[in-house]
This record gives sequence, structure tokens and C-alpha cells, in this order.
Amino acid sequence: MKNIELKDIEILVQQEIEKTKISIANLEELTKPIAPENAIGRISRMDAINNKSVNDAALQKAKQKLKNLQITLSNLHDPEFGICAKCNNNIPVGRIMLMPHSRFCVHCAS
Repeated sequence: MKNIELKDIEILVQQEIEKTKISIANLEELTKPIAPENAIGRISRMDAINNKSVNDAALQKAKQKLKNLQITLSNLHDPEFGICAKCNNNIPVGRIMLMPHSRFCVHCAS
């Protein structure tokens, strides 16, 4: 992989890490427990509990994405970076730019 492509990927990954950290902070705020002394109606409380579970799932997904992005950043200069973990073919640069944490080419990922 060319050095200019690696630099572009590194910049993209760093930007995605920052966006993901902001998203995690927002989701953590949304997933705080609802105090029982807050007087909201029964239906509203059920909606809040449902929303909390949806936000909990989104938070876990965002944390996993952050972990994958950090791994990608640390492996960026590894000679194996950009090579499919399954078939050992090169992963297209376009795929890496769209999904920098992907370890598989399009064919092997499907």
C-alpha cells in the first residue's frame, strides 16, 4: 500500500475515532438510569426504559467500533495491513476508506 494512501487512511481513522468518542459521550448521557422519584407517567416510563435499552445497544456498538478503530490505527504500519485475513488478497483502498476496521475483502466478508 502506498504511503499517501496510508496517510489518508490514518487521517480518516483519527477523524472517525473523534466522532465515535463524541457519540459514546452522548450515548452515555442518554443511558443514565432514570430516577424513580421523577414523576413521569407509566407509559412515559415504559418509553424511557425502551429508549434506554436501544441506546444501551447503540453504546455497546459504538464502543466496539472505537476499539476496532484503535486497533486499525495501531496496525496501520503493519506489513499485513490491507491484506484480507481470510484469502490473503489485497483489500481495495475504497473499502478500507469506508470501513477502516474491516479485516476482510468484500468477497470474504459476505
